[in-house]
Amino acid sequence: MTRTVPLRFPALSAAAAATLMAGLIAAPAGAWEPTRNVEFIVPAGTGGGADQMARMIQGIVAKHNLMKQTMVVINKAGGAGGEGFLDVKQAKGNPHKLVITLSNLFTTPLGTGIPFSWKDMTPVAMMALDEFVLWVNAEAPYKTAQDYVKAVKAAPAGQFKMGGTGSKQEDQIITVALEKATGGKMTYVPYKGGGEVAVQLVGKHIDSTVNNPIEAVAQWRAGALRPLCVFDKQTLPVKDKIAGDQSWADIPTCKSQGLDIEYLMLRGIFMPPGVPKEAVDYYVDLLKKVRATPEWEQLMKEGAFNQTFMTGPDYTKWVENEEKRHYDLMKEAGFLATN
Repeated sequence: MTRTVPLRFPALSAAAAATLMAGLIAAPAGAWEPTRNVEFIVPAGTGGGADQMARMIQGIVAKHNLMKQTMVVINKAGGAGGEGFLDVKQAKGNPHKLVITLSNLFTTPLGTGIPFSWKDMTPVAMMALDEFVLWVNAEAPYKTAQDYVKAVKAAPAGQFKMGGTGSKQEDQIITVALEKATGGKMTYVPYKGGGEVAVQLVGKHIDSTVNNPIEAVAQWRAGALRPLCVFDKQTLPVKDKIAGDQSWADIPTCKSQGLDIEYLMLRGIFMPPGVPKEAVDYYVDLLKKVRATPEWEQLMKEGAFNQTFMTGPDYTKWVENEEKRHYDLMKEAGFLATN
């Protein structure tokens, strides 16, 4: 399967962040701003990558007094995130509601047939792209992805259990790609969020996961999990030590291990349809301020994010292309609601 991976951009240093913050905080007199609490919808469970990023943004906004009103994070994971997306769709014209999206922006309507499309919302900004890593329990005998592949091939069909967030979403798409690449058949076990997935792997209730870095970094640092490879065309750029003497940059690509699979996931912000342009501009400016903080820089390093940032027509075009790509991926995996 062909994957397109955007360029990476370096994180800001703390000094540069402080300089940029000073220039961003002042808002022009008379500009639009929220007049009541802002709901920040997470169409996924707690503990996962989207939930962690939303709560980090919430915390940064509060700590640095970037907004006069309070930002409130609300998880609406029902229906593979459909509950959250429909809530935003139905809030037409409401500038006091945001949603953080992941690839279920595409997979949920394609896989469930719910009456929703990303076109039912207003694009605000791409905050980053998230990586995927093949994880196993640290006590598992597999030291490399090649060891893992050999074991999957040799095991009876369905013996290996792959845990992931939701059904017919990105984790299961990668699982199907792994099955095709290895010739083995795994049992996919869906959970509500990436945090729960990591806990299940630590407890040995499943044999592997393809969690995002931020969803499993705590367990890796604690010595409970082992990363085997990253589903990107190049190794991760973050060389800060995370677990003992290992960094994200030390994890080989899956392609180098004989698994020709690449996949990255959107971490983007949208608003309801029909909101004023002034409100969109306000939140774009707010998110730029968030990205300029040392806390955001630390999150990007710890989670090994691809730090691509987009707004406006570039972001809309990117989303359009990703919708087409996910249609092809879902069709190939047999996950379309019409199948």
